[in-house]
Amino acid sequence: MSSDTIVGIDLGTTNSLVAYMQGDSPVVIPGEDGLNLVPSVVALDENNQVIVGNAARRYLIETPERAVYSVKRLMGRGVEDIQDELKLFPFQLAADLHPGEVLRIKLGERTYTPPEISALVLRQLKRNAERFFGAPVTQAVITVPAYFNDAQRQATKDAGRIAGLNVLRLVNEPTAASLAYGLDKKTNGIVAVYDLGGGTFDISILKLHDGIFEVIATNGDTHLGGDDIDNLLIAIALDDIRGDLGLDLRKDARRNGEAVARIRKAVIEAKIALSSQPTAKLEVDLPGGKKYQREIPLEMFEQMVQPIIDRTVGPCKQALKDAGLKPEQIDEVVLVGGSTRIPKVRRLVRDLFKRVPHTDLNPDEVVALGAAVQANILGGGSDITKEMLLLDVTPLSLGIEVAGGVTDKVILRNSTVPASATQYYTTQVDGQANVAIHVLQGERELARDCRSLARFDLKGVPPMPAGMPRIEVKFLIDANGILRVSAREQRSGKEAQIDVQPSYGLTDEQVENMLLESFDFAEEDFRQRQIIEARREADTILTALAKGKKSPAWQDLTDEERRNVATLEKSLVAAKDGEDYHAIRGSIDALNEATMRLAELMMDTAVSTALKGKAMDDTDLEEGPRAGHPVAKAEFE
Repeated sequence: MSSDTIVGIDLGTTNSLVAYMQGDSPVVIPGEDGLNLVPSVVALDENNQVIVGNAARRYLIETPERAVYSVKRLMGRGVEDIQDELKLFPFQLAADLHPGEVLRIKLGERTYTPPEISALVLRQLKRNAERFFGAPVTQAVITVPAYFNDAQRQATKDAGRIAGLNVLRLVNEPTAASLAYGLDKKTNGIVAVYDLGGGTFDISILKLHDGIFEVIATNGDTHLGGDDIDNLLIAIALDDIRGDLGLDLRKDARRNGEAVARIRKAVIEAKIALSSQPTAKLEVDLPGGKKYQREIPLEMFEQMVQPIIDRTVGPCKQALKDAGLKPEQIDEVVLVGGSTRIPKVRRLVRDLFKRVPHTDLNPDEVVALGAAVQANILGGGSDITKEMLLLDVTPLSLGIEVAGGVTDKVILRNSTVPASATQYYTTQVDGQANVAIHVLQGERELARDCRSLARFDLKGVPPMPAGMPRIEVKFLIDANGILRVSAREQRSGKEAQIDVQPSYGLTDEQVENMLLESFDFAEEDFRQRQIIEARREADTILTALAKGKKSPAWQDLTDEERRNVATLEKSLVAAKDGEDYHAIRGSIDALNEATMRLAELMMDTAVSTALKGKAMDDTDLEEGPRAGHPVAKAEFE
């Protein structure tokens, strides 16, 4: 692998993935568990060590106060923005939060900002890639929902920096999906990408022509996705439980967190089942020995979720309008995101765009694959990608507040990025020396209805009559959709500028401190991880040895061999509870060596039994390792 290989990352609400270009094809990199999808779940284990992904999911049920999920919906947002989520999420916020401060979530004894939690997921993906390549990975392209605003994009880039990644580009998720689709189809035409994921919805209209991917319109909702369907089903279940069983689990969300987490797991499983089955059953064990059961037919499920799915129609129609197109002018519709597996969603898309949507690509993986394509382009390109060009757009208008609290838009939504625009303003008051610049994002006409991104002052303007100063305000959006604003009074040359630090965003100093902290603790974190993994390996070996002692092969060992194994077993039991990794590792290796003949005897016995036609029953499987399979020997190695 080249040391400058760039990976593509889909940082998702529900699952995240990392991919790269293998020759002319993008490929997802699996984790150490062999699975491509890494659940976007972060938890603290019993030793207060951070764990991520599938290993962290069980904590959602057992100790939900020590686990965080779907944090993508919290990126770049404040406490006042997330009240609906907090009703169902068992998250405990920091007690000392103030208005305008970065959101912090309590996890164990520490608090974490959403970018820090996302960084832990990104760090796991980085480790997966480094394990796969056998070399450091430091550069990445990360995808974001097309309708992410400036604050959310900044938060994503901060997460990448904290994880130790140089984020070369943020790419809109539907655009990334179109790159993977276009690479696969090598086609020209107009493509609509309908992206309904776990927490966000995007619709983008693109023109594909001779390797150029031009986004001509985008729209969406950063607060709409599969989580909303889950929350609706959870609310229905909670109402049922209160009415039928007399349990009000809403009263104390944290005290009843485990029960609510079990309900969440059950409704997600039911939702997935209903994508391919006519009915699904909810079955949940509750406090007090009570049990909740309910059967959900597909027809009932579709009626329940109809209002949520219908919310995607408005953005789709607006995107078509902005693109100046009618549905019948769309050549292909690509589905992205796990929620598009719902049959009702696919029918809605078919009816809306007057054509059957394209479903050949895995909706869970297509965004990561597209990110890998963009990463390859930035790295110089392969034969198949070097002629490809991506032209993305900014999803929301950007402007400033002018007299009367009105928004004056400087860069309009769906402008191709990178983009720059300049507007000229003057003063209202005679002798005005300072001019306040209030930067806004949004489509509303009044400043109070748009999102405030930043405020800064242009100071030292020479006193002049009102209307005389000529103030040039310049907006510059980079390829990531992140904004810089400058102001200059042309007559005097006085100027000021700001790299927009959005509300609820981390300062550069905060990001740098988090990054340095990760370096400071990296050695200790690695040591603790080594110890934990060695303890797990030791437990596996000791369990296998206990089974081996019950097998006939144990009696075939000499007395000296049995005594030696017993002595080394005691040494490993003592070592694994200590903090010395090398002692644990040495005891594992010694016991492996001493039990090698036992493993061989057990395998010989199993082979002999198989040749005699005597199949092992369930009792045999419980008595010893899996005879007749290489794992039987590997368990001691």
